[in-house]
Amino acid sequence: MPMNLAGPGARTAPEPEFSFDVGDAADSLDRMRELNARFGDIYRVYSPGRRRYVYVINHPDDVKRVLVSNHGNYLKGFGLDRVRMLLGNGIVTSDGELWRTQRYMMQPLFHRRVITRFAEVIDGANERLIARWEQHAGTGEPINVTDEMSEVTLDVILRAIFGSDMDALPQQLGPNPFEIITQDSVRDLSFAARFYQLRKLVLEIIRRRRTDGAEHFDFIGMLLDARDKTSGAPMGERELVDEVMTLIIAGHETAASGLNSAWYLLSQHAEVEARLHEEIDALAGQPLPSLQASESLRYTRSIVDEALRLYPPVWVISRQSIQADVLAGCAIPAGTEILLSPYLVHRHPKFWSDPEAFQPGRVEMQGAAGGAQFARIPFGAGARHCIGETMALYEMSMHLYRVGRRFRLTCAAGQPMELEALINLRTKAPIWMRLERR
Repeated sequence: MPMNLAGPGARTAPEPEFSFDVGDAADSLDRMRELNARFGDIYRVYSPGRRRYVYVINHPDDVKRVLVSNHGNYLKGFGLDRVRMLLGNGIVTSDGELWRTQRYMMQPLFHRRVITRFAEVIDGANERLIARWEQHAGTGEPINVTDEMSEVTLDVILRAIFGSDMDALPQQLGPNPFEIITQDSVRDLSFAARFYQLRKLVLEIIRRRRTDGAEHFDFIGMLLDARDKTSGAPMGERELVDEVMTLIIAGHETAASGLNSAWYLLSQHAEVEARLHEEIDALAGQPLPSLQASESLRYTRSIVDEALRLYPPVWVISRQSIQADVLAGCAIPAGTEILLSPYLVHRHPKFWSDPEAFQPGRVEMQGAAGGAQFARIPFGAGARHCIGETMALYEMSMHLYRVGRRFRLTCAAGQPMELEALINLRTKAPIWMRLERR
């Protein structure tokens, strides 16, 4: 790998007159928005907790350099210790050869042909949600949409992972042992300890599957069949468990957060909701749209795209430079911690007009106008681009299609959507809405 040494003409990134633990402090997003408005595409903040400067980049060209064109010069950065307590060394947290090996073995799980076969899983989860909502619709009482989106997306990912074993778990263990994911939204040490105990259950299922030799169409079945491209060896038990735990959290939280945002935004924009209903009603008679059919719902997908632009669940990405580099004309020393925020990149004024506005369809228009490809990165970019993007978009589009044909969701006009930016971006408080049958 060639060295990328900062040239003599490189300048020093602006430095605010105060310091804070950027990316970790509870008010990081608010402060970063303020600094972004003052300093623009790059600045550095002294982090007392790390005893070093952290550089924050905001321009799509620099995002491209760090995540794509010069990604070999950047390792995963700080903030992953808490995630590793939950997920182990899965593809979200691992680096180097382990990551490359696991990524190669997992890539076939998310082929379009495979994802389409999960249509019944996605539809079944939405049908169970609709049945609950039908009973509730006549009461006039509001529903907790945030919790409901968490439950339906957890239902999807657990059944995609465990298949028929999912039905047996409550009979063996009582209530769904994975319910702690929806019941406890605080990702603290207590949650990490409880979640870690689920590894034993996952390991038991993996060992039983390896012994009985039965065929299963689900993610565990495909992970057990995966082989290293060089040695031909299967994944070890620890790697298998780590990847399953990663799929549970990553496969649930992105879709849950995205749908929570989408329903809120639809409730505030009647004209968008009307266009959604017009499109999905025209596809009558297809209760199980294939992946290809779901992609024909262009306006529905644009609603999902715009919700993820405004409120990307992964709101900040960290990297650490291996060798010196230059970003936004500034010298970046070797070993420097780098932060980039999809939330802020998605609002870059040079690439988005009226960036705070909810305007489905603007993603396509932006591309047609020559907007930078890396001005929108809700699933990351480059080699570490989210492996589950296609399934997440399919799941969210299918949900809006199935539920939007039956219900209209309303909440108070002007109700604020207050954000909490910690490990992921989420709402500080649940969003409550009333159901109306269509």
